[in-house]
Amino acid sequence: MLSTQYLGLTLRSPLVVGACGSLTEDLSHLRQMEDAGAGAIVLHSLFEEQLQKDRFDLHYYLNQGTESYAEALTYFPHQALFHVSAEIYLDHIRQAKAMVDTPIIASLNGDSPGSWTGYAQLIEAAGADALELNLYAVPTDPNQTAAELEQAYLDIVRSVIETINIPIAVKLSPYFTNLANLAQRLTQTGINGLVLFNRFYQPDIDIDTLEAYPHVLLSTPQDLRLPLRWIAILYGTLPIDFAATGGVHQAPDALKLLMAGANVTMLVSALLRHGIDHLRTVEQDLRSWLQAHEYDSIQQLRGSMSQINCPDPSAFERAQYIKSIQTYQSNALQMHLPSHYFG
Repeated sequence: MLSTQYLGLTLRSPLVVGACGSLTEDLSHLRQMEDAGAGAIVLHSLFEEQLQKDRFDLHYYLNQGTESYAEALTYFPHQALFHVSAEIYLDHIRQAKAMVDTPIIASLNGDSPGSWTGYAQLIEAAGADALELNLYAVPTDPNQTAAELEQAYLDIVRSVIETINIPIAVKLSPYFTNLANLAQRLTQTGINGLVLFNRFYQPDIDIDTLEAYPHVLLSTPQDLRLPLRWIAILYGTLPIDFAATGGVHQAPDALKLLMAGANVTMLVSALLRHGIDHLRTVEQDLRSWLQAHEYDSIQQLRGSMSQINCPDPSAFERAQYIKSIQTYQSNALQMHLPSHYFG
């Protein structure tokens, strides 16, 4: 009943564990996720900055002491001194594949061409079932145009696709001038799926220490509105799979996104809050709802409330914004709030 297809993989459930270091770095957690019913597991990301640091560290150790004495040219530091994060990540993939039968999806995170292709090949060789390219950039150069940024993304994706044979999904942020156009262009490169959306790290300021610091906020069910809207709009227009991430905490959240057109829904914050076993609860509630409403499969449900199937297609567009503003203005009058409250 819960089986679904994602990136060419057959999953036992549309409930997928999203990329998160604190959840997937511990191998024992992966077995718990499989036992709790995870359809697939996306490993924590290998970041472009880590790949750059690996290269710098290796260069440092290879050249350390070469001007000191002749024998230094044959000297090589002890392996323990330069265990690079990339090799640790690859070994993590190999161990994960040996430990569980659940599909393992690796993740690369960056924003420039760099050495993506080489590491993508190594990830494929390590046994990953698929690769998620997490394109995370915060453009700060006023001279870089939106077109240039999008082209850089397309170049990264195309170079990886030409290099490996395992399925590829691209994880995007929602901050593009025309997301539908970029999604279409990415689809034309040959990707297998889109993951919507990346939640950017947002810094905070400590007003006492006068320092900017990381302040991670877990998602809430309200966050699912954004992926729900865009998956509903794109479903049926592009021949790819969709993964929804952000705001999936309970079975109704997953159901809404599946109705919009998602193949899978990814959970992270809910598992951090309630523990890995929460997956079991969500799966049971999902199954119970499908049975109560006489659905035989996820496929029967999927896309039923997408824009192309929705009784009111304008619900996902600007017209609905106008309706919502009018509704709130009417409510404001009833509550005797000043009209400028809605600016």
